Amino acid sequence: MSPGVPRAGAGQGAAAAVQLLVTLSFLPSVVEAQVTGVLDDCLCDIDSIDNFNTFKIFPKIKKLQERDYFRYYKVNLKRPCPFWAEDGHCSIKDCHVEPCPESKIPVGIKAGNSNKVFAITNNDALASLSFVELCTYYSKVANNTKELEDCEQASKLGAINSTLSNQSKEAFIDWARYDDSQDHFCELDDERSPAAQYVDLLLNPERYTGYKGSSAWRVWNSIYEENCFKPRSVYRPLNPLAPSRGEDDGESFYTWLEGLCLEKRVFYKLISGLHASINLHLCANYLLEETWGKPSWGPNMKEFKRRFDPVETKGEGPRRLKNLYFLYLIELRALSKVAPYFERSIVDLYTGNVQEDADTKTLLLNIFQDTKSFPMHFDEKSMFAGDKKGAKSLKEEFRLHFKNISRIMDCVGCDKCRLWGKLQTQGLGTALKILFSEKEIQKLPENSPSKGFQLTRQEIVALLNAFGRLSTSIRELQNFKVLLQHSRDTSTV
Repeated sequence: MSPGVPRAGAGQGAAAAVQLLVTLSFLPSVVEAQVTGVLDDCLCDIDSIDNFNTFKIFPKIKKLQERDYFRYYKVNLKRPCPFWAEDGHCSIKDCHVEPCPESKIPVGIKAGNSNKVFAITNNDALASLSFVELCTYYSKVANNTKELEDCEQASKLGAINSTLSNQSKEAFIDWARYDDSQDHFCELDDERSPAAQYVDLLLNPERYTGYKGSSAWRVWNSIYEENCFKPRSVYRPLNPLAPSRGEDDGESFYTWLEGLCLEKRVFYKLISGLHASINLHLCANYLLEETWGKPSWGPNMKEFKRRFDPVETKGEGPRRLKNLYFLYLIELRALSKVAPYFERSIVDLYTGNVQEDADTKTLLLNIFQDTKSFPMHFDEKSMFAGDKKGAKSLKEEFRLHFKNISRIMDCVGCDKCRLWGKLQTQGLGTALKILFSEKEIQKLPENSPSKGFQLTRQEIVALLNAFGRLSTSIRELQNFKVLLQHSRDTSTV
């Protein structure tokens, strides 16, 4: 026993034990009581989402994430932070990301690189393709992997085929120019950069790495304080990691949020929900112990309580979890809206393995059917619906704020945290792009590519994996409720 630390008497120990029992028996009912009911700003209840996610979405999205097309994500983890001098990268071993050797990447994914995700079925569409895309198309027609490898080797960095006509080149340039001017909600990585590498997401799971302190605080502080439309009259930090938040703590603090317009409330809820989801992943995959160099990962109830318990967070924990459900609804709505893009016969999730590619698309379309069957979707048409000029200005401000957050992800010091932060913000950014491109999606031609709306493979992989993380978060929340209930039951025996 350490000197200077008084030993608690028997009475004190008994009192502490009683208090612990009371806390454990009280917590599950409080969490369940407060994380329930209808969500604000939409007509959907949490129980319906829980059931829908558990029995329809979670098993299928988990299976989809294991497919080759969705497990390999190309990302640049070496982009410098654009806002402040970096503190240096985290040296903790669990922060490290193991890049995937080129030899492990399916040849169809390598050949496609950052290009569009479709097969071409008419000659007019061929005119707007790069050499790499033409290689992919012709090799698929021939179903010949060797031809694809040869073509990829010849294309080098995706140079335009010199045999293409000037008209074809101009069409390609026009298409590229359109892509560059699209209303992206995210700062996309240049996949042609030598610093961009493929990462196997299954071998680099999101979990607690030990990354914390001033570096992590500064990232979240910049996101909340500089980008979440905080009114000037509100002095308390929005960042849950802020060390001191004054007297204005607890649920009563959020009265200011109700005074904001719908769009700004939605923005805050999306960021808060994303933060809650990430925190749930860390609590559910926590480094519990390490013996003989072998780590043991699992749920950490103490960490979960610290971040979400109504008592420890002064009522804010349940609000954060409700924002997670709200974010889930937003991305669920985006998937239901983008389904027509993938339902076209022209679209193919190509890796080079014909049978697996067909199975992957079938599974994806099955998930889309489920998303469309959900009866209580968020109505995105209620946003940016006022005066046209004001709505357009607000939408652009909304877009730029979120794009700024995607750039902040390059300031995260832990590579694994940066990887999953970039993927999940890009996934949400892609969801927002989809929600506000409804007219363009409705006009998509069945058998040819459209200039009105396109998704890169990077966006598709991010979109589905980001939604997969939300689905997992809600599933993990159910697991924590069970664990807390079990603690209550055993403590009363």
